Amino acid sequence: MKIIKTIKELKRYISDINRLGFVPTMGGLHKGHLALIKKSKEKCKKTLVSIYVNPTQFNNKKDFKNYPRNINNDLNKLNKLNVNYVFIPKTSEIYKKKRKQKIVINNKKNILCGKYRKGHFEGVVDIIDRFLNIIKPKYMFLGEKDFQQYFLIQNHVKKKFKVKIILCKTIRDKNFLALSSRNFLLSKKSIITAGKISKKLKLFKNKIKKNNKHIKKINEYKKYLTKKFNINIDYLEARNIKDLSKFKINNDFKLFVAYYIDKIRLIDNY
Repeated sequence: MKIIKTIKELKRYISDINRLGFVPTMGGLHKGHLALIKKSKEKCKKTLVSIYVNPTQFNNKKDFKNYPRNINNDLNKLNKLNVNYVFIPKTSEIYKKKRKQKIVINNKKNILCGKYRKGHFEGVVDIIDRFLNIIKPKYMFLGEKDFQQYFLIQNHVKKKFKVKIILCKTIRDKNFLALSSRNFLLSKKSIITAGKISKKLKLFKNKIKKNNKHIKKINEYKKYLTKKFNINIDYLEARNIKDLSKFKINNDFKLFVAYYIDKIRLIDNY
């Protein structure tokens, strides 16, 4: 496993690889990340994993400061998987080239997380754009848990890059809670509670699938979850998976949620 810290060194190692898989991460690696890496190793000749906590996608300085970081633990996990390359750049390295034109997200940013985290997705798309310009992978692997992020990245890259994005299923723990680096910040009690919330939301999604009339009860269900589990919900919405428009009868849809527990913000979709 080769650890790389500069763009110059990175290009030297990967420039001749014609089937390179790329897994972008912010560290705090868990089984969800490892599943993405395993997919890349199955499909690609070589795999590159980035570990970089990108400051521009955080709309809250405290959130950025508290984001789980354990580089030694992450490297141990990657080493066990025999990852070919790990890119761990500094911010000065990634952002040394100023952008001539700012990244602009279309009106989809005003829904779900885009509504509650100002500038978040511009930061996400910007850093992915920079990585793809440098790395030029054949495939990039993203998790379904961050579905809105995947949707916006896909819309951006399909016009500009040849990379194919592989969307991988959300990995959950035994309690059905979606794995997330932020889970490391939760108490054991909150992890159990969050698992119960996930199960409730999955059941509610199934009710809507069986009978569309249940969609009218979504605000009522939001109030029920808030009261029962003492959480603060940013949003609970059903949206069409093709364009993230509001749910319409007979469309394939997902139920999206973002809420705070232990003052930690969790997102999921079902």
